Amino acid sequence: MHAFRLPLSALALALFFAPIATMQAQTEGKGLQIYAIDVEGGQATLLVSPTGHSLLVDTGWPGNNGRDAQRIEAAMKEAGITMIDKVLITHFHVDHVGGVPNLVEHVKVGEFLDHGVNREDSEITRHDYAAYIKAIGTTPRRTVHPGDTIDIPDLNIIVLTADGEHIKSVPGVKPEPNSYCASEPKWDLDTTENPRSAGILVRFGKFRFLDLGDLTKAKEIPLVCPDNLIGPVDLYLVNHHGFDLSNSRAFVDAIQPRVAIMDNGAHKAGSPEAWQTVHESPGLQDLYMLHTAEDSDAAHNSAEPLIANLKGGSDGAYFKVVAHQNGSFSVTNSRTGKTKNYPLAQ
Repeated sequence: MHAFRLPLSALALALFFAPIATMQAQTEGKGLQIYAIDVEGGQATLLVSPTGHSLLVDTGWPGNNGRDAQRIEAAMKEAGITMIDKVLITHFHVDHVGGVPNLVEHVKVGEFLDHGVNREDSEITRHDYAAYIKAIGTTPRRTVHPGDTIDIPDLNIIVLTADGEHIKSVPGVKPEPNSYCASEPKWDLDTTENPRSAGILVRFGKFRFLDLGDLTKAKEIPLVCPDNLIGPVDLYLVNHHGFDLSNSRAFVDAIQPRVAIMDNGAHKAGSPEAWQTVHESPGLQDLYMLHTAEDSDAAHNSAEPLIANLKGGSDGAYFKVVAHQNGSFSVTNSRTGKTKNYPLAQ
Protein backbone atom coordinates (compact mmCIF):
# COMPACT_ATOMS: atom_id res chain seq x y z
CA MET A 1 0.00 0.00 0.00
CA HIS A 2 1.48 3.36 -1.03
CA ALA A 3 1.33 6.51 1.11
CA PHE A 4 -0.80 9.26 -0.40
CA ARG A 5 1.34 12.11 -1.73
CA LEU A 6 0.27 15.48 -3.00
CA PRO A 7 2.02 16.64 -6.17
CA LEU A 8 4.72 19.15 -5.27
CA SER A 9 2.79 22.12 -6.68
CA ALA A 10 -0.36 21.17 -4.75
CA LEU A 11 1.66 20.62 -1.59
CA ALA A 12 3.29 24.02 -1.97
CA LEU A 13 -0.08 25.65 -2.44
CA ALA A 14 -1.47 23.88 0.62
CA LEU A 15 1.47 25.04 2.73
CA PHE A 16 1.10 28.57 1.38
CA PHE A 17 -2.62 28.86 2.07
CA ALA A 18 -2.63 27.11 5.47
CA PRO A 19 -1.38 30.14 7.46
CA ILE A 20 -3.71 32.42 5.52
CA ALA A 21 -6.71 30.24 6.36
CA THR A 22 -5.60 30.11 10.00
CA MET A 23 -5.21 33.90 10.10
CA GLN A 24 -8.65 34.38 8.51
CA ALA A 25 -10.23 32.05 11.06
CA GLN A 26 -8.52 33.96 13.89
CA THR A 27 -9.64 37.29 12.44
CA GLU A 28 -13.26 36.18 12.08
CA GLY A 29 -13.18 34.77 15.62
CA LYS A 30 -12.07 38.08 17.15
CA GLY A 31 -14.89 40.03 15.57
CA LEU A 32 -15.52 43.77 15.39
CA GLN A 33 -15.30 45.47 18.78
CA ILE A 34 -17.47 48.53 19.48
CA TYR A 35 -17.11 50.41 22.76
CA ALA A 36 -19.87 52.82 23.80
CA ILE A 37 -17.69 54.82 26.19
CA ASP A 38 -19.32 56.80 28.98
CA VAL A 39 -18.46 60.47 28.55
CA GLU A 40 -21.34 61.64 30.70
CA GLY A 41 -23.86 62.56 28.03
CA GLY A 42 -21.50 63.24 25.12
CA GLN A 43 -20.30 60.76 22.53
CA ALA A 44 -17.15 58.67 22.23
CA THR A 45 -17.61 55.42 20.32
CA LEU A 46 -14.55 53.31 19.54
CA LEU A 47 -14.57 50.74 16.74
CA VAL A 48 -11.71 48.26 16.46
CA SER A 49 -11.58 45.84 13.53
CA PRO A 50 -10.51 42.21 13.91
CA THR A 51 -7.02 43.13 12.66
CA GLY A 52 -6.65 46.03 15.09
CA HIS A 53 -7.51 48.99 12.87
CA SER A 54 -9.53 51.68 14.60
CA LEU A 55 -12.07 54.47 14.23
CA LEU A 56 -13.12 56.73 17.09
CA VAL A 57 -16.37 58.63 16.61
CA ASP A 58 -16.21 61.82 18.72
CA THR A 59 -14.16 62.50 21.81
CA GLY A 60 -16.48 63.68 24.59
CA TRP A 61 -16.02 66.80 26.72
CA PRO A 62 -12.97 68.94 27.58
CA GLY A 63 -11.67 69.43 31.11
CA ASN A 64 -12.59 67.24 34.06
CA ASN A 65 -8.86 66.49 34.50
CA GLY A 66 -8.82 64.71 31.15
CA ARG A 67 -11.53 62.25 32.25
CA ASP A 68 -12.93 61.49 28.79
CA ALA A 69 -9.52 61.01 27.15
CA GLN A 70 -8.62 58.64 29.99
CA ARG A 71 -11.79 56.62 29.43
CA ILE A 72 -11.02 56.41 25.70
CA GLU A 73 -7.48 55.26 26.53
CA ALA A 74 -8.89 52.58 28.86
CA ALA A 75 -11.08 51.25 26.03
CA MET A 76 -8.09 51.28 23.69
CA LYS A 77 -6.05 49.26 26.19
CA GLU A 78 -8.79 46.65 26.51
CA ALA A 79 -9.07 46.47 22.72
CA GLY A 80 -5.31 45.99 22.42
CA ILE A 81 -4.46 49.12 20.42
CA THR A 82 -1.98 51.92 21.12
CA MET A 83 -3.07 54.50 18.53
CA ILE A 84 -6.23 55.53 16.71
CA ASP A 85 -6.14 55.37 12.94
CA LYS A 86 -8.99 57.80 12.34
CA VAL A 87 -11.17 60.10 14.45
CA LEU A 88 -14.52 61.15 12.99
CA ILE A 89 -15.97 64.31 14.53
CA THR A 90 -19.68 64.21 13.80
CA HIS A 91 -20.18 67.94 14.51
CA PHE A 92 -18.63 70.77 16.47
CA HIS A 93 -20.59 70.77 19.73
CA VAL A 94 -18.48 70.66 22.88
CA ASP A 95 -19.71 67.21 24.03
CA HIS A 96 -18.46 65.70 20.76
CA VAL A 97 -15.37 67.70 19.76
CA GLY A 98 -14.34 69.18 23.10
CA GLY A 99 -12.19 66.21 24.12
CA VAL A 100 -9.81 66.48 21.16
CA PRO A 101 -7.17 68.68 22.87
CA ASN A 102 -6.91 66.27 25.81
CA LEU A 103 -6.92 63.22 23.54
CA VAL A 104 -4.07 64.31 21.27
CA GLU A 105 -1.85 65.03 24.28
CA HIS A 106 -1.76 61.30 25.03
CA VAL A 107 -2.90 59.38 21.94
CA LYS A 108 -1.47 59.33 18.43
CA VAL A 109 -4.14 59.88 15.76
CA GLY A 110 -3.56 59.09 12.10
CA GLU A 111 -6.27 61.31 10.57
CA PHE A 112 -9.20 63.49 11.57
CA LEU A 113 -12.44 63.48 9.59
CA ASP A 114 -15.30 66.00 9.87
CA HIS A 115 -18.01 67.75 7.86
CA GLY A 116 -15.99 70.88 7.06
CA VAL A 117 -16.48 74.12 8.98
CA ASN A 118 -18.64 75.19 11.89
CA ARG A 119 -22.09 76.33 10.70
CA GLU A 120 -23.53 77.46 14.04
CA ASP A 121 -23.75 81.13 14.97
CA SER A 122 -22.82 80.84 18.63
CA GLU A 123 -19.77 81.91 20.54
CA ILE A 124 -19.29 78.61 22.37
CA THR A 125 -19.34 76.57 19.16
CA ARG A 126 -16.97 78.95 17.41
CA HIS A 127 -14.65 78.60 20.41
CA ASP A 128 -14.79 74.78 20.37
CA TYR A 129 -14.23 74.62 16.61
CA ALA A 130 -11.16 76.88 16.94
CA ALA A 131 -9.81 74.76 19.81
CA TYR A 132 -10.23 71.65 17.65
CA ILE A 133 -8.38 73.14 14.68
CA LYS A 134 -5.55 74.30 16.94
CA ALA A 135 -5.29 70.95 18.72
CA ILE A 136 -5.00 68.78 15.61
CA GLY A 137 -2.14 70.91 14.30
CA THR A 138 -0.44 69.18 11.37
CA THR A 139 -2.32 65.89 11.74
CA PRO A 140 -3.99 65.05 8.39
CA ARG A 141 -7.62 66.20 8.19
CA ARG A 142 -10.27 65.36 5.62
CA THR A 143 -13.74 66.74 4.97
CA VAL A 144 -16.26 63.96 4.34
CA HIS A 145 -19.36 64.13 2.16
CA PRO A 146 -22.39 61.85 1.76
CA GLY A 147 -21.35 58.82 -0.25
CA ASP A 148 -17.72 58.94 0.84
CA THR A 149 -16.18 55.85 2.38
CA ILE A 150 -13.91 55.66 5.42
CA ASP A 151 -11.07 53.25 4.86
CA ILE A 152 -10.78 50.94 7.85
CA PRO A 153 -9.56 47.46 6.80
CA ASP A 154 -12.10 44.66 7.40
CA LEU A 155 -14.98 47.15 7.56
CA ASN A 156 -17.25 48.80 5.01
CA ILE A 157 -18.02 52.33 6.26
CA ILE A 158 -20.07 54.76 4.22
CA VAL A 159 -20.94 58.36 5.09
CA LEU A 160 -24.72 58.81 4.98
CA THR A 161 -24.99 62.43 6.14
CA ALA A 162 -22.66 65.42 6.41
CA ASP A 163 -23.02 69.21 6.52
CA GLY A 164 -26.80 69.02 6.16
CA GLU A 165 -26.75 66.80 3.07
CA HIS A 166 -27.63 63.11 2.76
CA ILE A 167 -26.79 60.21 0.51
CA LYS A 168 -29.16 59.50 -2.39
CA SER A 169 -28.64 55.74 -2.34
CA VAL A 170 -26.62 53.24 -0.33
CA PRO A 171 -24.62 50.67 -2.32
CA GLY A 172 -26.08 47.23 -1.77
CA VAL A 173 -29.36 48.53 -0.32
CA LYS A 174 -32.56 48.45 -2.37
CA PRO A 175 -34.76 51.43 -1.40
CA GLU A 176 -38.18 50.32 -0.19
CA PRO A 177 -41.34 52.43 0.31
CA ASN A 178 -41.75 53.38 3.95
CA SER A 179 -45.34 53.02 5.17
CA TYR A 180 -44.54 54.94 8.36
CA CYS A 181 -44.01 58.21 6.44
CA ALA A 182 -47.70 59.03 5.97
CA SER A 183 -48.28 59.75 9.65
CA GLU A 184 -45.00 61.56 10.32
CA PRO A 185 -45.34 65.32 11.02
CA LYS A 186 -43.27 67.87 9.11
CA TRP A 187 -40.39 68.94 11.34
CA ASP A 188 -38.70 72.34 11.36
CA LEU A 189 -34.98 72.48 10.68
CA ASP A 190 -32.91 73.87 13.54
CA THR A 191 -29.92 76.09 12.84
CA THR A 192 -27.41 74.46 15.19
CA GLU A 193 -24.60 72.09 14.29
CA ASN A 194 -26.82 69.06 15.07
CA PRO A 195 -28.41 68.64 11.61
CA ARG A 196 -24.93 69.01 10.10
CA SER A 197 -23.80 65.79 11.80
CA ALA A 198 -21.60 63.43 9.81
CA GLY A 199 -23.30 60.06 10.16
CA ILE A 200 -22.10 56.62 9.12
CA LEU A 201 -23.31 53.12 8.35
CA VAL A 202 -20.77 50.46 9.30
CA ARG A 203 -20.99 47.00 7.73
CA PHE A 204 -18.99 43.99 8.84
CA GLY A 205 -20.19 41.06 6.78
CA LYS A 206 -23.91 40.82 7.55
CA PHE A 207 -23.64 42.97 10.68
CA ARG A 208 -24.83 46.61 10.36
CA PHE A 209 -24.21 49.47 12.82
CA LEU A 210 -25.70 52.96 12.48
CA ASP A 211 -24.29 56.12 14.11
CA LEU A 212 -25.68 59.47 12.95
CA GLY A 213 -24.36 61.69 15.72
CA ASP A 214 -26.93 64.29 16.79
CA LEU A 215 -28.94 64.30 13.58
CA THR A 216 -32.35 65.87 14.19
CA LYS A 217 -35.78 64.92 12.89
CA ALA A 218 -35.90 67.16 9.82
CA LYS A 219 -32.71 65.50 8.55
CA GLU A 220 -33.61 61.97 9.64
CA ILE A 221 -36.75 61.86 7.53
CA PRO A 222 -35.13 62.27 4.07
CA LEU A 223 -33.12 59.11 4.79
CA VAL A 224 -36.27 57.02 5.09
CA CYS A 225 -39.09 58.93 3.34
CA PRO A 226 -40.68 58.33 0.95
CA ASP A 227 -38.28 55.40 0.51
CA ASN A 228 -36.14 53.80 3.19
CA LEU A 229 -32.56 54.24 1.93
CA ILE A 230 -30.90 52.54 4.92
CA GLY A 231 -32.82 49.33 5.56
CA PRO A 232 -32.76 47.42 8.85
CA VAL A 233 -29.76 47.60 11.18
CA ASP A 234 -28.50 45.31 13.93
CA LEU A 235 -27.19 48.00 16.27
CA TYR A 236 -28.37 51.61 16.51
CA LEU A 237 -26.57 54.28 18.51
CA VAL A 238 -29.64 56.32 19.41
CA ASN A 239 -29.53 59.70 17.72
CA HIS A 240 -28.70 62.74 19.85
CA HIS A 241 -28.35 60.86 23.16
CA GLY A 242 -32.08 60.18 23.19
CA PHE A 243 -33.35 63.76 22.91
CA ASP A 244 -36.88 64.12 21.57
CA LEU A 245 -35.57 66.58 18.96
CA SER A 246 -34.40 63.42 17.19
CA ASN A 247 -35.63 59.83 16.82
CA SER A 248 -38.74 60.42 14.73
CA ARG A 249 -41.02 57.41 14.61
CA ALA A 250 -40.89 57.05 10.81
CA PHE A 251 -37.11 56.91 11.02
CA VAL A 252 -36.69 54.54 13.97
CA ASP A 253 -39.42 52.17 12.79
CA ALA A 254 -37.89 52.06 9.32
CA ILE A 255 -34.40 51.02 10.45
CA GLN A 256 -35.84 48.35 12.81
CA PRO A 257 -32.80 47.98 15.10
CA ARG A 258 -32.37 44.67 16.88
CA VAL A 259 -30.50 46.43 19.69
CA ALA A 260 -30.13 50.12 20.53
CA ILE A 261 -27.64 51.90 22.79
CA MET A 262 -28.52 55.34 24.17
CA ASP A 263 -25.47 57.39 25.19
CA ASN A 264 -27.41 59.65 27.53
CA GLY A 265 -26.21 61.27 30.74
CA ALA A 266 -27.77 61.08 34.18
CA HIS A 267 -29.36 64.49 33.62
CA LYS A 268 -29.00 64.86 29.86
CA ALA A 269 -31.38 63.53 27.21
CA GLY A 270 -32.93 60.10 27.65
CA SER A 271 -36.30 61.78 27.11
CA PRO A 272 -39.46 59.71 27.69
CA GLU A 273 -40.71 60.36 24.14
CA ALA A 274 -37.50 59.22 22.45
CA TRP A 275 -37.11 56.26 24.81
CA GLN A 276 -40.67 55.11 24.05
CA THR A 277 -40.23 55.46 20.29
CA VAL A 278 -37.06 53.37 20.26
CA HIS A 279 -38.44 50.87 22.77
CA GLU A 280 -41.53 50.25 20.62
CA SER A 281 -39.71 49.96 17.28
CA PRO A 282 -40.46 46.74 15.36
CA GLY A 283 -38.11 43.90 16.17
CA LEU A 284 -36.23 45.67 18.97
CA GLN A 285 -34.90 43.17 21.49
CA ASP A 286 -33.14 45.47 23.96
CA LEU A 287 -32.54 49.17 24.62
CA TYR A 288 -29.33 49.81 26.57
CA MET A 289 -28.64 53.10 28.36
CA LEU A 290 -25.30 54.47 29.53
CA HIS A 291 -27.05 56.13 32.47
CA THR A 292 -30.32 55.98 34.29
CA ALA A 293 -32.26 59.00 33.04
CA GLU A 294 -32.75 60.45 36.51
CA ASP A 295 -35.09 63.21 35.33
CA SER A 296 -37.41 60.66 33.70
CA ASP A 297 -39.55 57.99 35.35
CA ALA A 298 -39.17 54.26 35.89
CA ALA A 299 -41.53 53.47 33.01
CA HIS A 300 -39.13 55.22 30.59
CA ASN A 301 -35.88 53.72 31.82
CA SER A 302 -34.58 50.31 30.84
CA ALA A 303 -34.21 47.49 33.36
CA GLU A 304 -31.10 47.75 35.57
CA PRO A 305 -29.12 45.01 33.74
CA LEU A 306 -29.38 47.15 30.58
CA ILE A 307 -28.01 50.32 32.26
CA ALA A 308 -24.26 50.87 32.60
CA ASN A 309 -24.31 53.58 35.26
CA LEU A 310 -27.16 53.57 37.76
CA LYS A 311 -26.32 56.95 39.33
CA GLY A 312 -24.65 60.15 38.17
CA GLY A 313 -21.03 60.74 39.13
CA SER A 314 -20.16 57.12 38.36
CA ASP A 315 -16.86 55.52 37.44
CA GLY A 316 -17.61 55.42 33.71
CA ALA A 317 -19.06 51.98 33.09
CA TYR A 318 -19.43 51.24 29.37
CA PHE A 319 -20.88 48.79 26.88
CA LYS A 320 -18.73 46.55 24.72
CA VAL A 321 -20.21 45.02 21.58
CA VAL A 322 -18.49 42.18 19.75
CA ALA A 323 -19.95 41.60 16.29
CA HIS A 324 -19.31 38.78 13.83
CA GLN A 325 -19.54 38.65 10.06
CA ASN A 326 -22.51 36.29 10.16
CA GLY A 327 -24.59 39.03 11.84
CA SER A 328 -24.48 37.67 15.38
CA PHE A 329 -23.15 39.86 18.20
CA SER A 330 -22.99 40.27 21.94
CA VAL A 331 -23.25 43.20 24.38
CA THR A 332 -21.32 43.28 27.65
CA ASN A 333 -22.22 45.69 30.47
CA SER A 334 -18.92 46.53 32.19
CA ARG A 335 -20.73 47.41 35.44
CA THR A 336 -22.17 43.93 35.86
CA GLY A 337 -19.69 41.95 33.79
CA LYS A 338 -22.66 40.18 32.17
CA THR A 339 -22.79 39.48 28.45
CA LYS A 340 -25.92 38.94 26.39
CA ASN A 341 -25.69 37.19 23.04
CA TYR A 342 -27.79 38.06 20.01
CA PRO A 343 -27.71 35.15 17.56
CA LEU A 344 -28.31 35.30 13.85
CA ALA A 345 -31.35 37.28 12.80
CA GLN A 346 -34.21 35.06 11.71
